[in-house]
Amino acid sequence: MKKWVKANFIILIIWLLFEGVAVSLTVFTKNFFYLYNFSYIGTCLAVGVYLYSNKVSFARRVVQFAVGMYMLVYLGLICNENMQIEGFWFYLFSGVFEAAVIHYLVAKIIGPLLFGRGWCGYACWTAMVLDLLPYKTPRKKRKKIGFIRYIVFVLSLLFVGALFVFKVANIQKIMFISFIAGNALYYALGILLAIIFKDNRAFCKYICPVTVFLKPMSYFSLIRVKVDKDKCISCNKCKKSCPMDVDMLDPSRNRKNATECILCMKCIENCPKSALKL
Repeated sequence: MKKWVKANFIILIIWLLFEGVAVSLTVFTKNFFYLYNFSYIGTCLAVGVYLYSNKVSFARRVVQFAVGMYMLVYLGLICNENMQIEGFWFYLFSGVFEAAVIHYLVAKIIGPLLFGRGWCGYACWTAMVLDLLPYKTPRKKRKKIGFIRYIVFVLSLLFVGALFVFKVANIQKIMFISFIAGNALYYALGILLAIIFKDNRAFCKYICPVTVFLKPMSYFSLIRVKVDKDKCISCNKCKKSCPMDVDMLDPSRNRKNATECILCMKCIENCPKSALKL
């Protein structure tokens, strides 16, 4: 009964949090799009938590596809909004506070202070596909090539900046084309890296430019997996099952790959002594 009450309380808090964002942005921008946008995402997350609390194995997949396909197909392909990092730079340079700018502020800059890299685990349309590959837990030692993400980050900034500096015509059409081309490249590269490194999340660890925003903010995340040292028997099942190579045996914020946790709950599910919890 106690667990049921706690689970439903968490579900309610998540839904109310997103409803608060939805209403606030709608009032501030006078645009009803944000009301149904964040209401939809909040409802999807609430449903996912409900399914997970009822031990439904595909709970996270439901949220991934519900939110990921909405962002990719509806917002991206149908509404012609570039929700990649290039879209963020585009609206930022345009001086327009909407679309990708608001998305990045809520999901990838301010949001991680609360839920860390939960976006990566439950809403990323790139990881949505990569998580379907067979290498669900890393089979090779992590490589020290994470610096590539910073190069991609800078290149995305320079690309959009150049469009503005040289006053390129049809810039919105170019942004839409870059959204399609960028996603195609990310999927191809992500699948290739997964095969090479035997790791579904290789793209997230080494290439994804969005992590430049996510990592520093995630360090201070309020929601994080913690270990009860009194219960832990150091079987290392949590570390072996973690797709992001996080050292869950270390309760500190400085633990190995501390800012990489995507809240997939694999460590909690695989712990034989229930020593891990949020």
